[in-house]
Amino acid sequence: MKMRFFAIITLFFMVSCSAPKRDDIDVKVDNLLSQMTLDEKIGQLCCPIGFNLDDEAYQQLMDTLPVGGLWAVQRADPWSQKTLETGLDAREAVEVYNAMQRYAVENTRLGIPIYLAEECPHGLMAVGAAVYPTGLGLAATWDEELLFRVGDAIGAEAAGRGAQFAFGPVIDIARDPRWSRVEETMGEDPYLSGMCGSAVIRGMQQHLAATVKHFAAYGIPEGGHNGAAAQTGPNKLISDYLSNFEIAIKNGAKSIMTSYNAIDGIPCTSNSWLLKDVLREQWGFKGVVFSDLGSIWALHSTHRTAASQLEATAQAINAGVDIDLGGSNYGTYLKTAVENGLVPMKNVDDAVRRVLRFKYEIGLFDDPYKTVKVIGRDGALGWAAAHHSVVLLKNDGILPLKRDVKSIAVIGPNADNMYNQLGDYTAPQDPDKIVTVLEGIRNRANAETKIVYAKGCSIRDTNDADFESAIKAAKSADVTILVVGGSSARDFKTSYESTGAAVVNDHISDMDCGEGYDRVSLELSGLQEDLIKEIAKLHKPLIIIYIEGRPLLKNTANEVANALLTAFYPGARGGGAIADIIFGNQNPAGRLPISQPRNTGQIPIYYSQPKPHDYVECESTPLFCFGHGLSYTKFEYSNLIVNKLNGTIEVSVDVKNIGDYHGDEVVQLYLRDEYATITPAEKLLKGFKRIFILKDETQHITFTIPTENLEPGEFTIMVGASSDDIRLKEKIEI
Repeated sequence: MKMRFFAIITLFFMVSCSAPKRDDIDVKVDNLLSQMTLDEKIGQLCCPIGFNLDDEAYQQLMDTLPVGGLWAVQRADPWSQKTLETGLDAREAVEVYNAMQRYAVENTRLGIPIYLAEECPHGLMAVGAAVYPTGLGLAATWDEELLFRVGDAIGAEAAGRGAQFAFGPVIDIARDPRWSRVEETMGEDPYLSGMCGSAVIRGMQQHLAATVKHFAAYGIPEGGHNGAAAQTGPNKLISDYLSNFEIAIKNGAKSIMTSYNAIDGIPCTSNSWLLKDVLREQWGFKGVVFSDLGSIWALHSTHRTAASQLEATAQAINAGVDIDLGGSNYGTYLKTAVENGLVPMKNVDDAVRRVLRFKYEIGLFDDPYKTVKVIGRDGALGWAAAHHSVVLLKNDGILPLKRDVKSIAVIGPNADNMYNQLGDYTAPQDPDKIVTVLEGIRNRANAETKIVYAKGCSIRDTNDADFESAIKAAKSADVTILVVGGSSARDFKTSYESTGAAVVNDHISDMDCGEGYDRVSLELSGLQEDLIKEIAKLHKPLIIIYIEGRPLLKNTANEVANALLTAFYPGARGGGAIADIIFGNQNPAGRLPISQPRNTGQIPIYYSQPKPHDYVECESTPLFCFGHGLSYTKFEYSNLIVNKLNGTIEVSVDVKNIGDYHGDEVVQLYLRDEYATITPAEKLLKGFKRIFILKDETQHITFTIPTENLEPGEFTIMVGASSDDIRLKEKIEI
C-alpha cells in the first residue's frame, strides 16, 4: 500500500512537471478569447494604415470591426501627404494616441486596447524625431555598443510618442546593389547583419517591440527589381539568408515581417516551412508575424499562387501570418474563408492568442495611455553614429586637411542638400536641425579660410548650366572638396504605389535610390562623372566624398582623387561628421559592410564567395573589399593565440597603435573551412571588435567561436583589418 502511494505521488509529480505551465497571462488571454466573436478575432489580426484616419473615420472603423492596432499614424512624408507643418509633433502624437486608445477601451464591446506600429528603420519616421544613419551607415560603424544606444534612443522616442511596435531594423542580406532598398540593410554578410541588427533590437526592446524585416532572402532579387524572386538553393538559403534572422530571434526579437518576394517559386508570405517549421519550431519564436503592406494581396495579384483574394487570405494565415498589415485581406475575406472551411478556427485563435498575449505582456491592458517622455534624442549620439559610419577609402596623405589652407572649393550636388544625406523613410525636417557638408566645412575651417561653393550639377538632371561656376570655384581654390553620390529624397511631385514605394516617372528629381528606385547600372547618375573629370583636369588637390545609398562605382574617383570617402546617408549630423574627419577632429574608422564593385557586371560580388577568375574587361576582385576602411594612424597585429576549449575556439591577438594619432581599429576575425561536405565559403566573418587604442598603446583582444555548427576537419583562423587584409592566420583541427 505504501509503495502504491509513493508510485501515485511520483506519477502525479511527473505529470505535473511535464505538463505545460499556464501563467496568469495565458489564463487572461484564454478567458478573453472565449468571449470574442469571429469578427472581433479578425479585427485583432488587422493593422490598417493610420495616417489618413480622422476622428470620424477611426470611430467608424472601431464600431464596424475593432482592429488590433494601427500602422503609421505618425508617418510624415510625400506618400502620407504630411508636411513639417501638418504632421504630428510629439505632443500631438500622444494626444491623438490617447484619444484613439480611449475610444478603443471605452467604446468597444470588450475594451481591448490598440497598439501603434511605426516605421523606425533609422529613427522614428515622424515630425521632429531624430534621424540617424541608414542601415548601411549603422553597419559601417561595426560597433555593437553604439548601435545598442541608437536602438535604445529610437525605441524610447517611438514609445514615448505612443508606439508599441517599431518596424525595424532591416537585416536583409544585400548582394545586388542595383536593388533600391540596399541602403536600409546592414550589408552583405549574415554575421555582421545579425549582430548589428541584434544590437539595435536589444536597444529598441528596452521600450517596445522591434519588428525585424524582411523575412527572407529579399536582398537578392532577380535583375535587382524590388520584390522580385530570389533564386537560391536550400543550403545557401539557410547559411546566408536565414542565419542572420536566427541571430536576431535568438537575441529576443519580438516581431518579424514577411517579405514581398518568393524563394524558388514559393512566396514568403505563404511559406509555412519558413514561418512555422523554421521560425517557430526550429528557432522557438513566440512573437507575432506581420505581413508587409499588400504582400497577402500579392499572392493573387502578383505571384498568382492564389486564384482569388479569398484563397490568398487562407494561404497567408494558414502559413502562419498573424497580422495583415493594411488589413485589406483579413478584414474582407477571412470570415468567409473560415465559414467555407478554408481556414481552421484553430489557426485564427492561435494568431489572436499571440496578439493578445503581446498586449498583456507589455501592459497595455493595465496602463493603455501615454504621457510625452522623449522629444528628440539624437544630440551627441547622432554625432557619434555619423562619425563612426564614415569610411575613408583612399588617402595619399592629404587628410587630415591642414587648417592653414587659404581657400577651399566645396562643390557637388550633395554638398549642400540636406535631404540627400538622410535616406529613404525620413520625415520632413527642420533645416536648422540638419548639418550639410558645406555647413560643416564652414563651421570647422579657420575663420581666415575662404570657402567657395558651387553646386555644379544635380544628381540625375543633365542640365550643365552650373558647370562653369563649379570649375571656376575649383580653379580659384587651393583644394576642392567634391561631394557626389545618390539620393533617396522623396518629393511631393513623385507618384507612389499603394505600398508606399516610389514610382519612377518623367519627373526628374534627385531620387535615384530608395524603395522602388531600382537601377540597371551603378554609374553615377546625371552629369556627376563628367563633373569629376572636369575638376580633375585642373590637377589641383581633390577630395571626393560619396554620399550614397548603394555602393556606386568609384573607378574614376579612385584614380583622380587624393582622398576618397563614402558615407551611406549619414543622417542629420552627417555633414558635420564628415567635416570633422576632413580636418582631423575625428579619426575615421568606418568599415565597408558591403563590397564596392569595379563594374556592374560583377554582381553578385561578395567577400565570402569562392574566388573566380578575372574577367576579360577587368579583375574579378572588388574595387574596395568588405571590411575595408582606412585610418589616420597605423596598427600592428601580433601574438595570435588559438586554443580549443570545451565547445569553443578561443582566439586572442595583440593590436598596437604604431602611428601618430589615437584612433579606433576594427579587428576582424574570419574562419575558413578548408574542406567540407558542401562547397565551403572562401572565408566567413566570425567576430569583430571596434576598439579605441591610444598612440603607442597595445590592446589584447579575445574572440570566442562556438564549434557546435562546425563539422570535423581543418580550419584556418584569420585575423586582420579587412576581408583582404589578413595580418595573422593559423590552422586548427576540429
